[in-house]
Amino acid sequence: MLSEKVYGLCKKIPEGKISTYREIGKKLNTKAYRAVGQALKRNPYAPNVPCHRVVSSSGKIGGFKGKTSGKEIQEKIKLLEKEGIKIKNNKIVDFEKVLFKF
Repeated sequence: MLSEKVYGLCKKIPEGKISTYREIGKKLNTKAYRAVGQALKRNPYAPNVPCHRVVSSSGKIGGFKGKTSGKEIQEKIKLLEKEGIKIKNNKIVDFEKVLFKF
């Protein structure tokens, strides 16, 4: 099942790094990047599966808990900043340096 594979990959993203919906999709040989996001939205294993470490390929924060704005996004930003990820204007600073590729 796609979602279980997504969770397995997400667990491999180390603290202080981020990955993207596209990177996860590429690793799973699918271009269903939105399906990756949908699986993460329903993540039953949080925080063991750190879905907050997955962002858009543009470096933007992306969604969290099914939302793209509001307190959920602020929570995602706080979690990332606590792990050392710098964010400015809802974008990851030094995106390439903190990007985790599988």
